Amino acid sequence: MAEKKKETQTITPMKVGVVGTGMICRIYIENIAKRFSVVELAAVADRNIDKAKEVADQYGVKACTVDELMEDPEIEIILNLTPPAVHYEIMKRALLAGKHVYTEKTFTMNIIEAQELVMLAEEKGLMIGSAPDTFFASWVQNARKIIDSGRLGRITSFAMVGNRDNEKMLPAMTYMNRPGGGLLYDYVVYYLTVLVNLLGPVQKVSANIRAPYARHIDNFPPSQHKGEIVETPNESQVYSILEMENGITGTLSINADSCYFDQTYFAIYGNKGILYLACPDWFNGEISLYENTTDFKGADKPKRVKIEDPYAFKTNSRGVGLADMVWAKIEGREPRVNGERCLHVLEVEERMQESSDKNGLQCVVASTCTRSLPLAVPTDGEESALRTC
Repeated sequence: MAEKKKETQTITPMKVGVVGTGMICRIYIENIAKRFSVVELAAVADRNIDKAKEVADQYGVKACTVDELMEDPEIEIILNLTPPAVHYEIMKRALLAGKHVYTEKTFTMNIIEAQELVMLAEEKGLMIGSAPDTFFASWVQNARKIIDSGRLGRITSFAMVGNRDNEKMLPAMTYMNRPGGGLLYDYVVYYLTVLVNLLGPVQKVSANIRAPYARHIDNFPPSQHKGEIVETPNESQVYSILEMENGITGTLSINADSCYFDQTYFAIYGNKGILYLACPDWFNGEISLYENTTDFKGADKPKRVKIEDPYAFKTNSRGVGLADMVWAKIEGREPRVNGERCLHVLEVEERMQESSDKNGLQCVVASTCTRSLPLAVPTDGEESALRTC
């Protein structure tokens, strides 16, 4: 394994067992190996032991079955990178085995499962959390600082518009055609997680969610099934109005039946300024600000001013939520991605679907959460941004 930057000489890293060897696993493992001193890759498991061995051999750790991983007393935390349909099963097994658990989105397939897992973790004194951890991104933390400083004045609304190109994505990423892989749980979750971190919990939602294209032709060049019809039953369009607990109301509209990728428009409106943000699906991004002016001659040509960004995590930093979970254990605080917050975001998605099923009827979100602690500006390498003391 690659040598890490030695930032915390006196802290023993928590040993991590990875379950699942799909396309996302390598960036997590690379970052565990090279960027975060408080976690150490110990083992890789998969239902296909040959895949587990392939990945484990690459990083110089052991491969094992899921059963063996759960029974290993040295493994303290499970990084769950399995498909959404088995998240509940893997996380529950980890908690019952006395291990903390962190999972790639989505948290679970429904709020009932999520509530059970959060309660089980609390009963056992264990930590549970879920990606997407792109809300740790430098630009998101910079936006949080601007909002908290009052520079926008009284925030009055927000607008989030995004897109994907399912013509290209669905044949290439087949998991998106299975349960939990639709637009709501696979992509909207990024936008909601960032929104809740910036403005707090959601109180009411109304939505129209559509799945207008049940089939696509496989045009993915490397595919062995190029030219064949692919069943694509999941939702691909989400249009919604969200009312936050603090009374701020805004819109979230995502269309995956578009062309190109992630041409996001994301703005937060205040009476002293408008903050323009980047795509919540990415760690890299910039923010800019249009501040109110008394120059009425030039007011029709607002000038966006780029805001300088002192924060860490400007590149793909998947695994940062896992590292923060371990730092939370060390510091005796709540993880920034904790079960309460993940459950709340999941319920917002569920209420959006309920609203759509009821022809746009506004639905109340029963759960709530607190905003995550903001990151610090790093002083001794990017990992220091996670520390609170």
